[in-house]
Amino acid sequence: MARCDEGYLCEVCGEDVGNISDSDLYLRFVIGELDPERLHTTPERHIRCNPAVGQFIVHPDFEPLVCEGAFSKQELDPEYVQQRETLVSRGFERLREIEAEGPEGDITSYPLPEAIAKYRR
Repeated sequence: MARCDEGYLCEVCGEDVGNISDSDLYLRFVIGELDPERLHTTPERHIRCNPAVGQFIVHPDFEPLVCEGAFSKQELDPEYVQQRETLVSRGFERLREIEAEGPEGDITSYPLPEAIAKYRR
């Protein structure tokens, strides 16, 4: 089966990442952490399969994740954690907006404004 027929499979659990609001790949793109040139070559994961990023989502529609070990937000500087929660939560909300609008739009409009500015530099 061709990759396009398989959809986007999570490199961690092997299951289909069926919704953009579940996509770690697009979350990292939206918040400015994944160069647009690497979007099509970077493996996909569910947000829940990447707790190092997902633990920073604070949203009523997202069950909190716990990341164990050195990358746990409990082990990090509280100011950094606050900044990270704000950014990643905004990114998650943006994915939900894209999903509600229908992802057929221009992919360059997906990122948060500060990420778009970063990508244009």
